[in-house]
Amino acid sequence: MPFEEALARAQSLGLDLVEVARQANPPVCRIMDFGKFQYQESKKQRDAKKKQHQNRLKEIKFHPNIDDHDYQTKLRHVLEFLEKGYKVKASMFFRGREMAHTEKGQEVMERLIEDTRDYGTPEAPLRRIGRSFQLYLAPGTKKK
Repeated sequence: MPFEEALARAQSLGLDLVEVARQANPPVCRIMDFGKFQYQESKKQRDAKKKQHQNRLKEIKFHPNIDDHDYQTKLRHVLEFLEKGYKVKASMFFRGREMAHTEKGQEVMERLIEDTRDYGTPEAPLRRIGRSFQLYLAPGTKKK
């Protein structure tokens, strides 16, 4: 139908004439409530954003001279996070003279890798960054 007729019909209904496909020959228009259409589109976008997968990362900090009980507590937290599907960043920090004995920190991190083997896998080898070691653990399936 001609543009003027479509516009008159839309105005008589109290609605808007909205161009849907500009590239079509002839262009395609639709009679609708444009404000309602915009609201529904923004609502769809918000819902789509809610359903996006978010990067879920938890961090646990260690020191090389950690006591066994403290290690077990932190290990329990790491295992809980891995079971819930979180990625875990385990960081080993060295203070002062601890830098002279980085092998102790490396032993603790290797023990952590061994203790979490049934719950998750390291994403990359243990990395040393400045005064710390970093290890990323990804959740895996629990082996029985």
